[in-house]
Amino acid sequence: MYQLNDLLHLMARLRDPQHGCPWDLQQDYASIVPHTLEEAYEVADAIENGDFDHLPGELGDLLFQVVYYSQLAKEEGRFEFDAVVDGITRKLLRRHPHVFPDGDLYGSPELPRLDEAAIKQRWEEIKAEERAEKSAAPEQLSLLDDVPGALPALSRAAKLQKRTAQVGFDWPDALPVVDKVREELDEVLEAMSENDPKAIAEEIGDLLFVTVNLARHLKVDPENALRAANRKFERRFRFIEQALRESGRPIENCDLETLDALWGEAKKAEKSASCG
Repeated sequence: MYQLNDLLHLMARLRDPQHGCPWDLQQDYASIVPHTLEEAYEVADAIENGDFDHLPGELGDLLFQVVYYSQLAKEEGRFEFDAVVDGITRKLLRRHPHVFPDGDLYGSPELPRLDEAAIKQRWEEIKAEERAEKSAAPEQLSLLDDVPGALPALSRAAKLQKRTAQVGFDWPDALPVVDKVREELDEVLEAMSENDPKAIAEEIGDLLFVTVNLARHLKVDPENALRAANRKFERRFRFIEQALRESGRPIENCDLETLDALWGEAKKAEKSASCG
């Protein structure tokens, strides 16, 4: 079987100025980013669908993205793939002192088992130390400095809220957040009554943000929850399309009442299938 060094060699060949692939030679860091995001989501899709036969291939596609960036950096004299591996290994050793007490990857730890809360607290402390080391101006360091701006909006909202909750900027439990959801919904309605598009967009944003907060308090990942809702919507709409095909009715000729009735049938069919 081919090994990692073979993949690195292949990448170098693709970028060879004389004999490489014309498409690969045109790429740079920014042009590859959309492919990286797409490959990451394809890994997630394979896992969500239980498609473990294709998961190795999807993981390979994602790994290739790391190899690609590393090759670009090597060409510019910035770093090589080995530096990526070394960096992540050192970081994980540092962040797991409960497993590697002396920082030795192959050492045999003999420490008392720590509970999850203590491990999580130490993890956050180490990350805070790392942020301080990275900052050019530690006195201006923010808890939010390393929350990636390119994250999906729902995931980033949850991460921002989780980070500020570390210093007590958070609701004590879910019920006050429910009240806040209602408050934000009222503000959306008010903006609608004033027919102010800018205000409507802002209030919708606030409503989404506080809904993420509610999900977080209820231990629900908002990104995964919405992905599941998307899949459910798609499933049910496909049911409607199939039912109309079987009855020979074009969907464009159906009124909302008809479509809504078929939506209800889709829900019943799902419920029956889950009970069966």
